Amino acid sequence: MATNPEATAPMATDPTAAHPGARGTARPAPTGPHPPHDLVFRGARAVLPTGITDGGQLAVEGTRIAARPHENAHVIDVRDHWLIPGFVDLHNHGGGGASFTSGTAEDILKGVHTHRTHGTTTLVASTVTGDMDTLIARAGLLSELAEQGDIAGVHFEGPFISPCRKGAHSEALLRDPDPAEVRKLIDAARGRARMVTLATELPGGLDSVRLLVEHGVLAAIGHTDATYEQTVEAIDAGATVATHLFNAMPALSHRSPGPITALLEDDRVTVELINDGTHLHPAALQLAFHHAGADRVAFITDAMDAAGFGDGRYLLGPLEVEVSEGVARLVEGGSIAGSTLTLDRAFRRAVTIDRLPVTDVVAALSANPARLLGMYDRVGSLEPGKDADLVLLDADFMVKGVMRKGSWVVKPQLP
Repeated sequence: MATNPEATAPMATDPTAAHPGARGTARPAPTGPHPPHDLVFRGARAVLPTGITDGGQLAVEGTRIAARPHENAHVIDVRDHWLIPGFVDLHNHGGGGASFTSGTAEDILKGVHTHRTHGTTTLVASTVTGDMDTLIARAGLLSELAEQGDIAGVHFEGPFISPCRKGAHSEALLRDPDPAEVRKLIDAARGRARMVTLATELPGGLDSVRLLVEHGVLAAIGHTDATYEQTVEAIDAGATVATHLFNAMPALSHRSPGPITALLEDDRVTVELINDGTHLHPAALQLAFHHAGADRVAFITDAMDAAGFGDGRYLLGPLEVEVSEGVARLVEGGSIAGSTLTLDRAFRRAVTIDRLPVTDVVAALSANPARLLGMYDRVGSLEPGKDADLVLLDADFMVKGVMRKGSWVVKPQLP
């Protein structure tokens, strides 16, 4: 397979590599080759919750952002650069040639590190449809990595989705959302299940939504053939996320408005968008921002193994995928099969092609998903007391540095 042609910055030695533990998972990995210490970034255009600040400073003390710099802090001059919070990806199946659905712990850590080098400092690992035994085993592995702090939790996309809107999921393995089976997956994730995508119109769908809400797990409407009215009913039952809005659901129609209209109009719903230029027409992106508002959009990657790696043939669950010129499609049938997107590319496209305000894009990449996950007290913005997760961009919005918990993942090469 080809190497990644889109690397945006020099990469540090992989800080997530680790030896397999007793149960086949990774032991807690070292923080990286550049350990935390006291720093002050000066001169950047920093995107803060209050807006953009030119020429200010941001202090880091150990693993956290500090209210003021330590007197002996090392000063880094970042004039002519942007300083923004680390990205938070709600929906990600892999990267760097590694799959979160079928890979070993070492593979998963490799994929996580690939996305970190592109600015994603918080990542929820997503599965695809499989048989229940496979998904339960996968939940156990991913939950261990979540307990170690390598990922932020688990997202189950399938098997409880509509065969009419299956996308890149195996139809033979789909099933109705029986609350008892949904509960099995939640239990297997040992408190680390973050989100489950459901076709809520299927038998058991609404009861499953209520079960998820009761257990503090996000219920996401996706891969659905629901009507407008059925979608409203699911939102009223507690669903709060639209899985990759527009994709794998009925199109908006003036006589049959469908799920898209219901999801856009309800203030309780956060809508996922894949801004790679393939999944969405720019006008659809603008429509979502206009109707949902910048505080209800979460950019995701929906990435599969080829993200940050290159074209070639891959497996997504049991299905074979061909990636050509960065677009992933099923070998059989040609359906889009996830993306090869990294969130730095989603950011750059949003501000340079879609012409969205930088503050709105930062919210969609960091604050909004962090709030949705209940993690905004720790990540999602540049504020004192939060984890020192940040991305340094040059004037052309290319990644020049990535820091996670005060340690460099990509160390900037500054003049």
